[in-house]
This record gives sequence, C-alpha cells and structure tokens, in this order.
Amino acid sequence: MRAGEMERQGMGRLHRRLCRADLAAVSEVRCAVRELLRYRWREEPAQVAELLLSELVTNALVHTDDGAVVAVSVAPQKLRVEVRDFVPGMPVSHVSNADDGTHGRGLILVESLADAWGVSPKTLGKVVWFELDGERS
Repeated sequence: MRAGEMERQGMGRLHRRLCRADLAAVSEVRCAVRELLRYRWREEPAQVAELLLSELVTNALVHTDDGAVVAVSVAPQKLRVEVRDFVPGMPVSHVSNADDGTHGRGLILVESLADAWGVSPKTLGKVVWFELDGERS
C-alpha cells in the first residue's frame, strides 16, 4: 500500500529513534502523534493516546541507557504504539505511595486506559505496546 493510498484510507505511521535521556523528545513525539491523529480521530481518544505514549516513552528514556525506538501506526478504528528499548528485563507496574509524587504511575495508566497492552521480549531488549480503539473525526 502506498503512502497516498494509506492517507485516503485514514491510515498513518510514525517511526522515531530517540537518544538516551533526551526527555525533550517526549514532547516532540507527542506533538508528532497529535498531528498524525488530528484529522483522523476525535479529541478525547487522541488525548489518551498522547498521555499513554508520553508515559511509555518517558519510562524508556529514564530507565535505559541506549535510547528507544517509537513506532506508531494508526488506522481509522485502531491505534498501536510500540516503544522499544534495548535493556533486558520486563517493566514492573506498581502502586506508588504518596512519597513517590508523580513517579511510578505510568504502567498503571496504560493498564487502565488502553484497550490492549503488553510487553514483547526481543533478543535485545523489549517492546512495550498499547492499542486504542478510536473513532474517526
């Protein structure tokens, strides 16, 4: 399927390599996803997508030394976000206590708001992903 054909069908893709500890990249990727979804999805599911994307990208950049790769694919009724890092071990979601401030809640948000999510181990590292079912604008 060619890019023009994908566009006519309301589909789109985004692929970015992010450098280690480049937390400014979180807002850049979030803005890119906002643009990708702007004319494809309603505002509320697009905002959820931005929030969950931010959580996964931040986790990958804070907890790894080798950066991350973000892949987003959007179709008229489904969004899939994958964030790959290059560190072995599975992420752990935990209930944070009051002393944690805003830390430790990312995967809990993903569990609560995503229609599906998971972790796929790779030879080197893993992919943490989520999917949202959405409605076209």
